[in-house]
Amino acid sequence: MAEPDSRRRRRAQGTLETRVLAALHEAGEPVTAGWVQEHLAADLAYTTVMTVLVRLLAKNAVTRRREGRSFVWMPTADEAGLAALKMHRVLDGEQDRRAVLASFITTLPEGDEQLLRELLDQAGDED
Repeated sequence: MAEPDSRRRRRAQGTLETRVLAALHEAGEPVTAGWVQEHLAADLAYTTVMTVLVRLLAKNAVTRRREGRSFVWMPTADEAGLAALKMHRVLDGEQDRRAVLASFITTLPEGDEQLLRELLDQAGDED
């Protein structure tokens, strides 16, 4: 069965977001969108890089500040942080959070379920 174009596009956007975040982390300092475009070396249009950066900004995965006539960009989240932001967005869009979380937990492999329990215990200890 062929994958719908919108799903393929969404996956490509997610991959591109991850690559842009990785480039920002590798930079180790605030960089311009032009730097990101050159660093990725994937024949990406400048507007595509800007679109991805603005989407990451909306997800609070990056920040920016004006320097001269342009912006410089800095990561606030790593790949795991970006995945967590996406999970929050999905949960926030659902009416029955409990049902979504229950369904998620019951489909976890045993090792992941145990890891989740340990992380919840650690979080409880920190409070």
